[in-house]
Amino acid sequence: MSGTGENLDFDALRQAMQENYEQPEGPARNARAEVLLAEAEKLNIPLAVIEALGHQLKVYNYSSEKDRMFVPFARLLRMWDERPEDFDEYETHSLHWVFKWVSSGMVGQPHVPLASIEKWLGEMEHRYRLAGHSERAVRSTEFTVARSIGDLARAERAYTAWLAADRDSMADCHACELHDQGWWLAERGADAEALELWRPVLEGEYTCAHEPHAVLASSLLPLLRLGRLDEARAHHLRGFRLVRPMESMRGAYADHVEFCALTGNEARALELLAERPAYFTDAGEPRSRMDFLAVVALLMDRLTSLGLGAQTVPGPAGRTWTAGELASHARVEALSLADRFDERNGTAYVSGRVRERMGQPPLVERLPLGVRATPTVAAPVRPAPAASADATADDGPDLAALLAEARRLSAALHPDSVAAWAAVAEAAGDEELTPRDRAELTDHEAMGLGPEGVELFARAAELYEAAGDPGEALAARARGAYVLALSGRTREALAAVSEPYERVLALFAEGGTEVPQAASVLVGRARILLQRVHEAAEVNGAGDGSDVLAAAETAARELLALAGPEAGNDVLVASRAAEAQAMLGELAAHAGDAERAAELLTRGSEAFVAAGLPWFAVEYEARLTGIARHLGDAEAAERAARAALEHGAAFLEPTGHAQLHLQLAEILGATGQFGPAADHALEASHWADEAGDGPTLGAWARHQLGGFLLRQDHWAEAAEVLESALPELSAQTHGDGAIVQTHWWLGDCLTELGEHREAAEHWLQAAEIARHWPEQRDHAMLAHLAAEALGHAELLPQAEQAYARAGDLWRSLGNVHGLIRSLRARAWLAVREEGSGLDTARELMGEAVRACEDEVPEDHEEREQLVAELAQTHRQFGDLVARSAPDDAEDELIYALFEEALAHVTLAVAGFLSLGEDALHSRTGAQLAAGWLEADLEHPDWAAARAREVLAAYAEGDASDETVVARRGEAERLLRATESSA
Repeated sequence: MSGTGENLDFDALRQAMQENYEQPEGPARNARAEVLLAEAEKLNIPLAVIEALGHQLKVYNYSSEKDRMFVPFARLLRMWDERPEDFDEYETHSLHWVFKWVSSGMVGQPHVPLASIEKWLGEMEHRYRLAGHSERAVRSTEFTVARSIGDLARAERAYTAWLAADRDSMADCHACELHDQGWWLAERGADAEALELWRPVLEGEYTCAHEPHAVLASSLLPLLRLGRLDEARAHHLRGFRLVRPMESMRGAYADHVEFCALTGNEARALELLAERPAYFTDAGEPRSRMDFLAVVALLMDRLTSLGLGAQTVPGPAGRTWTAGELASHARVEALSLADRFDERNGTAYVSGRVRERMGQPPLVERLPLGVRATPTVAAPVRPAPAASADATADDGPDLAALLAEARRLSAALHPDSVAAWAAVAEAAGDEELTPRDRAELTDHEAMGLGPEGVELFARAAELYEAAGDPGEALAARARGAYVLALSGRTREALAAVSEPYERVLALFAEGGTEVPQAASVLVGRARILLQRVHEAAEVNGAGDGSDVLAAAETAARELLALAGPEAGNDVLVASRAAEAQAMLGELAAHAGDAERAAELLTRGSEAFVAAGLPWFAVEYEARLTGIARHLGDAEAAERAARAALEHGAAFLEPTGHAQLHLQLAEILGATGQFGPAADHALEASHWADEAGDGPTLGAWARHQLGGFLLRQDHWAEAAEVLESALPELSAQTHGDGAIVQTHWWLGDCLTELGEHREAAEHWLQAAEIARHWPEQRDHAMLAHLAAEALGHAELLPQAEQAYARAGDLWRSLGNVHGLIRSLRARAWLAVREEGSGLDTARELMGEAVRACEDEVPEDHEEREQLVAELAQTHRQFGDLVARSAPDDAEDELIYALFEEALAHVTLAVAGFLSLGEDALHSRTGAQLAAGWLEADLEHPDWAAARAREVLAAYAEGDASDETVVARRGEAERLLRATESSA
């Protein structure tokens, strides 16, 4: 960009204004517009000043300094009134166009009196009528004014008149009109109708510089209210990506913060606030600042209600804020601005709406987004459920009732039994319990401590002995031995369980105890032996046929022989029989017999479910999932994973939820069910974050989620998720392949979104990692993709360098097709250069031709592929030469270039012809290209012959095939052209 004092001429000034308009919104762009106005005034050309004022007005309108647009507009209007002949057609149109911005923009400035707004609205109507414009834009602006001040009856009248008026050149674009119309419907409670009205904008049929940005933001709450949560999530991810760089869209930005505050995504909302600190204080558009501060108050109140009022949060610069302090500040500021609007408007409408917005309750308690929000505050503590009436009675909980409930849960082997016994302990206090009560209480306390409970299990055993239950005493000792094994002391554990094992068998034989107690000792011993198998596998590998494996199998079979026949008579015995089956399945897996393992694990899981103990099946269903995947049985793997999620839903820890959802996501993804796979990957990412595993398991889940979204062409959502995953992916934890793949996918997404420079950066980063891999195909492909993106981004020297790098890699890999395509791409880049660009392009295309001709594959299919590559190269060679002819070149030069191009295209036709019907479309395309060249070279008969050949080729073509229709149409146009020149 040129600087101040360079004495720009008019053309340079226009170029500078265009370049400035393409810069990001903000004060820097505004300041540059002011400099350019000063440059324009030096030229003594009225139109230059008019254009510079128009440019200044536009950049002010799309910035945080919107209040500054009124001055350049007033000057423009004065110039128009004094000398309208100084305005060309475009600037005349622009002056009338920005009347809408000024009239509606005044409503957002509380210092502008209502009478002035009405005056300007009338002025707009008068001038539009004089210029012959429809009243559509006038009524639309009147609607904006009326709805903003709370005159809803007038707004409805203006809305009706707006829709009834004819669209003309002054009407807002379809996208903007639909946004405002849908907003009005949603405001009146017609959420579904609003979303239907917005559909063409959301689907990309109508777009503009600020749409679908605003529609996506406005759609968030209607979607939540309708329960369309997946769409709401998608609109947030897609829409926030669009709004993020647009400084002027503070109102839409606030909508996204509000969405997060109302869906349990407080941490994400805080991250959004941290990204835009200036939004707290930018005063150029008070209306959007008021809306933003109202949403800030809403969010801070939400945090305070969750017990986080003292946490530090992002706020206005200059001091540190807690959530409670910022809530008060934002509320005061928002209401102060609202009062100014109401004072101007003579109503209480704006204040009422602000209070209503700040007081909204959450619409969804938990809506996972799939993106990782950097924790700005401690995780919110959700309010605990209210205690039951029984638990809060004046007399306190009833001990007998608590004991009964604890025994009921224990008898059912319910996961909540440990907590129930803890409630008994709390209620009992120092009260004397029977030895049996105390034994059970101590036993369950030990269970809750895990490896820390060894001594308590011994104490429980003593209490069971005192209560006259020697069998349960031995079972408690066996449980204590097992927790020793869990802490890695398996030899000590095996020694500790030996005596209880021998004694319980003798006691059972004498009738001194029953099957449940004996089975409990046997299951403890079998678990210890299985733990030893796991340890041996870590050292020696699975399936080594060791004595440890045999001993564990014998123990499991002994347990099954004892418990199996009695399984139908007792829940505990049934659980022991089911566990014995599952143990045998695990041991089969260790022995390398996956099919037998799957069969036994299935039996064990089904037995747990049949006994009414589905929570015990989860562990084995998860293992069965992995084995089924190993066996290639996707259906069984999916069935087992779904069962594990269903059976464990109420009892799993967050990490367990994350692992099972991720496992199911990978199974579904592998079978092409990308939508359901994305749903489970989303859940996995959420649960991983809940578990504190965001940087590890969560990052992997987000990586997978991004891939599944990409495969559904959800480019913006995928990009947001992948960008969120990337900082936490590490080569040590996830492997460098995952990092490369994430960069690769991001390049794909950003290319589809038109962000070519950013796509190239990701592909280049991935290529740098892949450069060190033994196999270099990915390196070559990534370099090639980066080159394409750099070319689209108009970074031609960098694109040339990347294509050259890719070509060298393709050559080293013996991949002639990749080499040829890189050479052709370099040729197209070269021809865009001034000077010797065409000569360089010819050399590169010639090299591509020679690369095709030098390769002689033995395989017939490979030979045909190379013939097609050579024909395509000649076709592109011809196109390149023909297009390189300058518009102002002499006829002799143009003819020479066209003759050269025709020679190459003719060779392309011959090449495609040799490939038969498989290359029909390629051949006819080349024939038509040759025909047009022949027509330009004044050979109409030759050109007509080409056209007839194409029509003959498609004489019986499929009329529904777009290519067939296009080729026929072009051939007929070529024929008509030759007839008119004959």
